[in-house]
Amino acid sequence: MRSTLALLLCFLSACCSPAGSAQTRLFVSVLPLKHFVERVGGEHVDVESMVQPGHSPATYEPTPRQMADLAEATAFVRIGAPFETVWMERIEAANPGLMVIDARKGIELIPMKTKALDPGNTAHDADHHSYSGLDPHIWLDPMVVTQIAATIRDYLLEIDPANRDSYESNTDRFVADLIELDSNIRGLTERAESRRFLVFHPAWGYFARAYGLEQLAVEHEGKEPGPRALARLMEMIQREGISTIFVQKQFSDRIAATLAAEIGGRVVALDPLAEDYFVNLLEAARAISGSGDP
Repeated sequence: MRSTLALLLCFLSACCSPAGSAQTRLFVSVLPLKHFVERVGGEHVDVESMVQPGHSPATYEPTPRQMADLAEATAFVRIGAPFETVWMERIEAANPGLMVIDARKGIELIPMKTKALDPGNTAHDADHHSYSGLDPHIWLDPMVVTQIAATIRDYLLEIDPANRDSYESNTDRFVADLIELDSNIRGLTERAESRRFLVFHPAWGYFARAYGLEQLAVEHEGKEPGPRALARLMEMIQREGISTIFVQKQFSDRIAATLAAEIGGRVVALDPLAEDYFVNLLEAARAISGSGDP
């Protein structure tokens, strides 16, 4: 009896030991990255996003709780979100042992290039290009995400080589799903009535490039249009036959609503920061291509 009890206690001890249940704790910049790390890491990772739902990565400030929790994390996965410019130096200084993983590794970044209105140019409004630094929204192209997945996999193998088989098989399945997603989006966008779509904030540059589309932006260099630019924007919308203005949930839709009311159009919210990546990107593709609302 004592022998059986001893064996049972030994078994329970092994199952409940930290070695049997330990997960690698990681922080990421934005929610889509959380989804990617969880797909690659599976049960072996515990992931928290710095920017929470409804918040803008341009102005986000980590909470005191998040800064304290970072001390328990193994790595931070960054992607170039604007708040990182202000906070990464502080995060690294407060956590010298924290591994910083750059999801942009090996990816060619594009400028925040949009066809937009130039407030000082009345003759070539639709042909003016606005540049406001590099575009961080690399995750909106599924094939770029296959590169991000490989980067995440490689770092997890470095941190936790004991689970190599799991990380590699998880990555293979994730990449296969991304290839299928890309094919589905391509099928939708190929049938789009127009190759141009109007957004308030120019977050969809990589998506547009991937599928042969072009985003037109209400914002000019991060600023809302003034009265004169707004009038010219109205002319451009009517000239292009645009009836839908896509807004981002993290930004005000006041200007977009005004424009939509003037043209008898509508405002549709897209969320490039949604965690449910596959469903969200398909819904965005349907909306942009005119195949259905998100």
